[in-house]
Amino acid sequence: MIIFLYSIAAAAVLIYLPFLLVAYARTRIGYEMFSTPRAMFDKLPPYAQRATWAHQNTFEAFMVFAAAALMAYVTGLNSLTAQVAAMAFVVARFLYSIFYILNVPLLRSLMFAIGILSSITLFFLSIVQATS
Repeated sequence: MIIFLYSIAAAAVLIYLPFLLVAYARTRIGYEMFSTPRAMFDKLPPYAQRATWAHQNTFEAFMVFAAAALMAYVTGLNSLTAQVAAMAFVVARFLYSIFYILNVPLLRSLMFAIGILSSITLFFLSIVQATS
């Protein structure tokens, strides 16, 4: 189903959304700091530091999800559960970044769990599909 490919594309875009706040915060510090971006991290405001961590974590989650969604696509998985899992991942990861930046740990952790469960669901359903 095409929903798996769209969800991979959407998840790839989500990687860079938190970084927009980081870029904004960097411009507030001053452009001379662009020559040493890692040294600049400690000078960022707390929301931008959390946005950096959300950005980095989203890379990690994306790799697992992309593999799961590609498995679903390749195996021809065509179930409502799989489609909901793919969409749930995208929504959960979007909210994950928001809750991370706003420093709401409980909701951030819940969105992380939903994202992981979505990927696991796609892996499981793909394996079932491939073996039947």
